[in-house]
Amino acid sequence: MTIDTVPYPQDLTDGVVRLRAYRDTDADAMAEAVRESAASVGRWMPWARADYDTATAQDWIRLCKQAWLLGDGFEMLIEDAHTGRYLGGMGVNQRHREHRFANLGYWLRTSAHGKGYVTRAGKLALGFAFETVHLTRIEIVAARENHPSRKAAERIGGVFEGMLRNRLVINEKPFDAAMYSVVPGDR
Repeated sequence: MTIDTVPYPQDLTDGVVRLRAYRDTDADAMAEAVRESAASVGRWMPWARADYDTATAQDWIRLCKQAWLLGDGFEMLIEDAHTGRYLGGMGVNQRHREHRFANLGYWLRTSAHGKGYVTRAGKLALGFAFETVHLTRIEIVAARENHPSRKAAERIGGVFEGMLRNRLVINEKPFDAAMYSVVPGDR
């Protein structure tokens, strides 16, 4: 069964982190977190720049809402469950309806690194992907040299499937990428 309309999650939390759909009011916090993280995140995600502004975040939020309504992708922000602080982003995106799989992408603001937030958020996102969207496979693709993202993929439960040649293009340069997958039985 393929679900095209997926409601916004109401309470995706483990008590430490919360995942929720973006709101228009998140633009300032997102822009600030991206600017803070331009040096670390920007190495692998060129959109993360020191000049990232609120208008750019607003555009992103509009795209996220549109993709959600179309059922193409489900971008969520990661926030501290106690304080509501914007920690980063987690997305079940690039959905392939026929074969019921999607990509899991994530980024975390620099000041939140090393606290297990991506692992926690990733496990919540997997539950959402398998139980609400009814996917049968999640793929996590990370550049060969992006060791923090690859370690996060493993902690989330990703099984390494191999190295894909020239799988990612970052700043116009092709990179080999590690492919990880998670299926419902892995959890």
